[in-house]
Parts: sequence; C-alpha cells; structure tokens
Amino acid sequence: MMDDPTDLRERSAQTLDGVLGFEILEAGEGHARGRFEVTDAVRQPFGVVHGGAYAAMAETLASATTYFAVNDGGDIAVGQSNHTSFLRPVAEGTVQAEARCRHRGRTSWVWEVEFTDEQGRLCALARITMAVRPAPA
Repeated sequence: MMDDPTDLRERSAQTLDGVLGFEILEAGEGHARGRFEVTDAVRQPFGVVHGGAYAAMAETLASATTYFAVNDGGDIAVGQSNHTSFLRPVAEGTVQAEARCRHRGRTSWVWEVEFTDEQGRLCALARITMAVRPAPA
C-alpha cells in the first residue's frame, strides 16, 4: 500500500495528471486525498472548472490507490465506470478531493469521491468503479 505518493508523482509528471497539476496528498487502505489548483489548464471556456477535470481527478485517486493495493498480487486496476455530478462552480483557488472505497471485491472496487472548494463547500461528487485484472504478460 502506498503511504508516500512521491513515486507516483514522478511517474505521473508527463501524463494527464501532471499536465493538469493533480497532486495526490495521501493514499492508504481504502482512502485517498488529492487536490488541484484552478488554472486555465482545468477551466472550461466560461472560466469555471471543467467537468472533465473532476472526473479525471476522481479516476486518478481511485486508480492509483486500487493499483497499489492489488499490485503485489500481480494485478492492475483500470477504470470501468466514472459517474461525476457537478454541484457548484469553482472559478479560482484550490479544489480538494477526498476518496473513500465503498466496495473492495476480487474483480472490482467502487469508490466515492467528494470535491470541495477552499470554503469547504461541496462542488462535485463522483462514483468510480475500478476493474481489477491480471497484469499483462
């Protein structure tokens, strides 16, 4: 299980996570926390955070944490479903994400992710299903 996300940050620098500025602050047994700054990279044309940024961050937290839990057994984790609802627009500051595993099965994990703004107001909710599969040979 990953307690220090340093290795993940290094591997993610040139991926979508790095380009959008996602930070994984904590990832442990059944939970993860992350954040991203509201910059033009994550805004839609009307100046608020693009829904895809929330969906991508939710999947990042669920993917990374599930992967680190199943990797020792030779498995990988890949996204199977991503349902994200947007509740409040955010135009500036930092968006915080808190993920909790709601189901941990042999072949799938289900996560719920809450997004809040700097005032602690709920901005978006996501439910992510991760498929657990054998690593490719």
